[in-house]
Amino acid sequence: MNLRYILLIIFSYCALWGYSQRICKSLNDNWIFRFSHQVEKDAGIRVTIPHTWNAQDALSGKLDYKRGIGNYERTLYIDSRWKGKRLFLRFEGVNTIANVFVNGKYLGEHKGGYSAFVFEITDKVNYGKDNKLLVRVSNAERLDVMPLVGDFNMYGGIYRGVELIVTESVCISLQDYASPGVYLTQQKVTNDEAIILATILLSNRLKKCNVMVRFEVKDGLNITSQYERQINLEEGKEEKVVFPVKIGSPHLWNGKKDPFMYQTETTLWADGLLLDKVVQPLGIRYFGIDPNKGFFLNGEYLKLHGVCRHQDRPELGNALHSEHHEEDMHIMLEMGVNAVRLAHYQQSEDIYDLMDRSGIITWAEIPFVGPGGYEDKGFVNSLDFRENGKQQLRELIRQNYNHPSICFWGLFNELTEQGDNPVEYIRELNILAHSEDSSRPTTAASNQSGSLNFLTDCIAWNRYDGWYNSTPENLAEFLDETHSTYPDLCIGISEYGAGASIYHQQDSLCRPIPVSFWHPENWQTYYHMENWKIINERPFVWGSFVWNMFDFGAAHRHEGDRIGINDKGLVTFDRKIKKDAFYFYKANWNPEPMLYIAEKRCRNRTNLVQDITVFTNVGEVELLVNGMIIGKASPDQYATVKWKNVKLEMGENKIQVRTVSKQRSLQDECVVWADSIR
Repeated sequence: MNLRYILLIIFSYCALWGYSQRICKSLNDNWIFRFSHQVEKDAGIRVTIPHTWNAQDALSGKLDYKRGIGNYERTLYIDSRWKGKRLFLRFEGVNTIANVFVNGKYLGEHKGGYSAFVFEITDKVNYGKDNKLLVRVSNAERLDVMPLVGDFNMYGGIYRGVELIVTESVCISLQDYASPGVYLTQQKVTNDEAIILATILLSNRLKKCNVMVRFEVKDGLNITSQYERQINLEEGKEEKVVFPVKIGSPHLWNGKKDPFMYQTETTLWADGLLLDKVVQPLGIRYFGIDPNKGFFLNGEYLKLHGVCRHQDRPELGNALHSEHHEEDMHIMLEMGVNAVRLAHYQQSEDIYDLMDRSGIITWAEIPFVGPGGYEDKGFVNSLDFRENGKQQLRELIRQNYNHPSICFWGLFNELTEQGDNPVEYIRELNILAHSEDSSRPTTAASNQSGSLNFLTDCIAWNRYDGWYNSTPENLAEFLDETHSTYPDLCIGISEYGAGASIYHQQDSLCRPIPVSFWHPENWQTYYHMENWKIINERPFVWGSFVWNMFDFGAAHRHEGDRIGINDKGLVTFDRKIKKDAFYFYKANWNPEPMLYIAEKRCRNRTNLVQDITVFTNVGEVELLVNGMIIGKASPDQYATVKWKNVKLEMGENKIQVRTVSKQRSLQDECVVWADSIR
């Protein structure tokens, strides 16, 4: 081995352990879990993070699923070469309360189950040895932590990733509410020029020093902008560095049409050596809402085809992995979704990244959830509760500040003004949201009249016309009357939906009782067809969001074909079956050619005369029954073709539909059994 090669190895080693950029080490494996009452030796079981202890009991419809304390323990070896560096534990999500200990010494508490948090452990560890981590987690009901109630499960556990982060004594801050420490504020954006304010937070633990901060904007491999500044950092202080960044003729982030993003790279240097690096996306865009014309992105009208999304699955609860978020995104994109309300809480970092890359307009919100139609409280006027809500709002905004997909900060869902009145507190939250981020509007989801509807920059309503009450026509009346009465109010629909079981089929249209065990799929289809027509015909509705994209867990739900599940999803809880309403929206929202026969799961028909409904976005299509051509027809403006009074034969019938055009060959078919009503 020659001398030059040896010197290269030595230099690389010194660079790695002397001055180096941060090290991120996953701590997701080798945890031992036990409940707090399991105090006997060796009572724990080995688990891997993400983990929840409610994956079975909550999803079985058990009303009193475990709401208590669980202990997570593991060892962590700290390399002796890390002496002089800084060590941080970062938790992406622990529901709901986390108390963290290192070697039996208390680090602190985090209250809130949906946001990330960080603890520095530099002075708490033994170097060159194994160290013991203990995280005591509680999902017990508390009056000082949001949410107090919700139509979803409060899964307990460390259900998102954990990592150890090692930095130099001087670093880009990790401790500003667990944010990346880099904030990209879009001060002014036009098609001709973008002015971005890059704010970098630096943290110095040890002696006074001089460092150089470099900020770069990259378009692929090309550096479009670069700024540098020398900074003198005082011992034990944090410093804010601000770069005004100008980008001429910016390539705009333009939703699904063109979700282009620049990449920013913030680096910290001392004596020519790299100390730290943080990479953040920069999607440059401008948007707004007109009370009469709706939502605009980069100066162009954009009809928001939105859905709501919860974050759980069978057998997993909320302990999801990256591939689950990716699958959800794939399904939403297949349907043609271009907007998502992430209800009712801050969700995984993975999903925000996916929203950015896919060009999805995003509504992100805190878990300030009201009782809705349930006997409970959503707001307690105590100092602890109020401060926790503000903390969770700061975390939501600072941790997700740079995501171009986020266009709305949501402040509450279905609160009431009875008892402790939340109006003044919401005003405080609204002021706080604007002080944290003046570039995005606030919104909320209301289900009633009153002052609550006039506190945020825009408002949306949860409406279930045709499910819990009234008829779809009442939605039209509500929207028109509200718009007429408050012409300057930006009006949206934050939820609309109906339950459906793929196992509940009927060939007549009969409205079910929502709290019953009979949720026929064809009523959900009818509901969405009628409600979407009403929404689509009113451009002043700035956005609408189907409740829900996927069935989700709610232990108190005893309805439909399975207890413990809210079945209003357009896709089943396991993501395996897309309901008929999914294909209605796909035909209307996704321009990719498609053809689908509705009600194909209704295998047993009680009448020999049937209406056949098809969803398609192609031209003329042809219907065949038992090989006989019934007729040709073209879809209406809502991508729907309906043949009325089609006569079936007694017994088995094969129904086929196909495109007429030879340039576009699509077909669908099903088999049904027909019998006359006796």
